[in-house]
Amino acid sequence: MATREGSLEAPKRNPIDWKNIEFYNEASLTNELERVFDVCHGCRRCVNLCTAFPRLFDLIDEGATGELDGVEKSKFWEVVERCFLCDMCFMTKCPYVPPHEWNIDFPHLMLRAKAVKYKNKGANFRDKLLSNTDLVGKIATIPVIAQSVNTLNKTTVARKLMDSSLGIHADRKLPDYAAKKFRASARTNMTFMVRDGERTPGKVAIYSTCYINYNEPGIGHDLLRILEHNEIPTLLVEKEVCCGMPKLELGDLDTVEQLKNKNIPHLLKLAQDGFAILSAVPSCTLMFKQELPLLFPDDEAVHAVAAAMFDPFEYFILRNQDQLLKTDFKTSLGKVAYHIPCHQRVQNIGKKTRDVLQLIPDTEINVVERCSGHDGTWGVKSEYFADSMKIGRPVFRQMAANKPDYISSDCAIAARHIEQGMGSENTAQKKHPLSLLRMAYEGQAHHSRAIEPKSEPEHKNSD
Repeated sequence: MATREGSLEAPKRNPIDWKNIEFYNEASLTNELERVFDVCHGCRRCVNLCTAFPRLFDLIDEGATGELDGVEKSKFWEVVERCFLCDMCFMTKCPYVPPHEWNIDFPHLMLRAKAVKYKNKGANFRDKLLSNTDLVGKIATIPVIAQSVNTLNKTTVARKLMDSSLGIHADRKLPDYAAKKFRASARTNMTFMVRDGERTPGKVAIYSTCYINYNEPGIGHDLLRILEHNEIPTLLVEKEVCCGMPKLELGDLDTVEQLKNKNIPHLLKLAQDGFAILSAVPSCTLMFKQELPLLFPDDEAVHAVAAAMFDPFEYFILRNQDQLLKTDFKTSLGKVAYHIPCHQRVQNIGKKTRDVLQLIPDTEINVVERCSGHDGTWGVKSEYFADSMKIGRPVFRQMAANKPDYISSDCAIAARHIEQGMGSENTAQKKHPLSLLRMAYEGQAHHSRAIEPKSEPEHKNSD
């Protein structure tokens, strides 16, 4: 069978057979690791993506034979631990992914290894803590506690103690916790007339995500204002818990299933009622669009939710194609350095955020399409902080290259990581793309000139 270069067939993800007892067979896992690592050794196209592949190739090159058989099998875990499941090797580099007969899916093999490790050994306190985003968020956003946590996270002594006792690197800039959660303060509006398009439902339900609910509620409020400006009926998902991505990255698949069972019934009702479900965190969107359908291939409810799930800018650009997105922008954004996060890229939706922001007149978008190096909790950990900054260096340079007015990423965590990596010489403001879009609609850009109003109606196909 031909490789991807010689085939017209698109890469295909196979279901994850994690319910099969053989999935957790360590001997079988080791054999598969050997098979895949040997293919990777002969190819080496992914060497510049992360630190997992360089570590694998160093182990081989420094071994007794210069081949995989010279590497102690116990050292395979050094490769597994460096994979943060960004999926970019599968989506952009590997020529041997299915339908190729070699059937290489490196990220999902790493997921299997993480699941085997978690099943046999569990996880340490830090990793359990970092992956329990809902519990930590609920505690940390209690008003008095939020103020204390935010202060401690900026205190040198406290951060050094966290580094030595928890393994959370002292130099990693951490997000603040909000004293008022997004879900507690969001005002939705269902009074507008539903305008369905050929490509888009005319009403929206917002899945808040842990990060926006507990850390940056302003992003959620910006999304609400954009939807209101476009007269789109909007509500919040009635009840929600974590999407499960942090637990997936830990290998705790049983908890992923528990979270799925809590989320899907509420989301399914909305999907059946004709809502577009929007999630403003790419990892959460990816979880519902791809990972859960692969983990639960026979669950019709999961697939129905996946079909109704949209990245916000995917929804907006489709709305524009339906001639239902307002383009009555009041101000330009100047120069924007925009980073596309990995978990948005692997959704295969294209550069939809860029496409929407380019609708704003006199706005220059410099697109950086490379892994920032942070990943959910990986770049927070003491042992991987330096690696996360190293992976991000090319991104930091590219983001600063055109001396932007704003730096932006659909992944708020990646944006903060990039801002830290750009250093004190950076003068650009960090703004989420949704915040930028709201600013353009409402005329809030601090530096930009106003845009002459157009005479066309607000809706291109206005009734």
